[in-house]
Amino acid sequence: MQSVEVWSLLTSGKGLYHFAMRGRLVDPYKRVASREHISSYGKEENPASVRLPREKPSWQRSLRHVIVASISSFLYGYHLGVVNETLESMSMELGFRGNTIAEGLVVSTCLGGAFIGSLFSGWIADGVGRRRAFQLCALPMIIGASMSATTNGLWGMLLGRLFVGTGMGLGPPVAALYVAEVSPAAVRGTFGSITQIATCFGLMGSLFIGIPAKEIVGWWRICFWVSAIPAAILAFFMEFCAESPHWLHKRGRSNEAEAEFEKLLGGIHVKHAMSELLRSDRGDETDMVKLSELLYGRHFKVMFIGSTLFALQQLSGINAVFYFSSTVFKSFGVPSALANTCVGICNLVGSILAMIMMDKLGRKVLLLGSFLGMAVSMGLQVIAASSLASGSGAMYLSVGGMLMFVFTFSLGAGPVPSLLMSEILPGRIRAKAFAICLAVHWVINFFVGLLFLRLLEQIGAQLLYTIFGAFCLVAVIFVKKNVVETKGKSLQEIEIALLPQEAT
Repeated sequence: MQSVEVWSLLTSGKGLYHFAMRGRLVDPYKRVASREHISSYGKEENPASVRLPREKPSWQRSLRHVIVASISSFLYGYHLGVVNETLESMSMELGFRGNTIAEGLVVSTCLGGAFIGSLFSGWIADGVGRRRAFQLCALPMIIGASMSATTNGLWGMLLGRLFVGTGMGLGPPVAALYVAEVSPAAVRGTFGSITQIATCFGLMGSLFIGIPAKEIVGWWRICFWVSAIPAAILAFFMEFCAESPHWLHKRGRSNEAEAEFEKLLGGIHVKHAMSELLRSDRGDETDMVKLSELLYGRHFKVMFIGSTLFALQQLSGINAVFYFSSTVFKSFGVPSALANTCVGICNLVGSILAMIMMDKLGRKVLLLGSFLGMAVSMGLQVIAASSLASGSGAMYLSVGGMLMFVFTFSLGAGPVPSLLMSEILPGRIRAKAFAICLAVHWVINFFVGLLFLRLLEQIGAQLLYTIFGAFCLVAVIFVKKNVVETKGKSLQEIEIALLPQEAT
């Protein structure tokens, strides 16, 4: 009878989370001396028999590692927004003012580089580890920023933006993986939101530092020089951060994985964390992941969910707001400094609220509310661009709709997709699959940045915002039907729960 009860607990999602078999209690402070001894968890003791410690892991231990990793997200946000205020003075000095294609290329070349960086991020993160991947992402950002700051022509700017983009593409997926793998399950959503807040600070920093660009000749060069400082800080401090225990375990370095768990969670939680790694270990070889397995194999469903989420995130038009908000607000006579300050504050406040609610309401609820709010916001923009509104009414609707759009985006559509994908992707394919999903993000981002101003001229704001709003509504339907809730579950629990469904 007891074995039946044990089996029912093991095969239920709730049981996996709360179950601790009435077996021999393992000394939580005893260090494992070899990989063979660690492997004996599966032989001498069932991994599920390792008791879950009564106290939850302290979030303070892993917080400092997450903060260092979030510098890459700060740089991502900074380089997304750095051309917003500086584009006019830069184009005048470099000789391409009024050429919308050239202006779009300054934005989109960076995104093209990000596509390349994100495409290889999984292989780099799995090959050299998460810490070294962060350091590698900092290098092209330092080189590219220096090139952009010293160029005297359009081509030099484009080449510098291409270098910066490769670092931008490498950083966010590695940050999402790293934060998910070093954070305690109870605060993983909160810590995942820290990267979004860092992105907000990066955007706000670039907007504020760019304000004097229209007044001071050559100030835009300072804006690029400044970005090299946090990139250097990231490369330096990552040397002292913990490596991902999940990556170490996959590489056969289980002793080091245990030592990193002790650093991140505390000694009392090491045995349970290691037992969970072994419980999800099906003996697969990490380096043997085939592209066909990701694109149309048993992992197709989770890949489809991730790629579609990232595509809908970009097709909502959010980055058009970040890239060209100054241009849009200027058409209504709103000072760009005031407009960008309001955009930055809305983005930051929404991200802080998302951090607070992520592990309380859950990922799915935030996504649904976020995309629905964005659709309503685009509706306000459509009304503002129509004949139904004019004068100050159109201005208030447009500005209010854009600020509401940024706020609702930062509540869910911004931070959740990266966090969710780092949670639902199985450990064996996590880095490479995440890279492919994020590559979709950068392709869409590239074309939005390249074509937004031209489409605004050709089809008008009313139709363009209608299209963006329609994609937001499609996202609501998609999330409702396809996204699963992951709050409070360990990565191993999520993997064990999802893989049988994928296999069938």
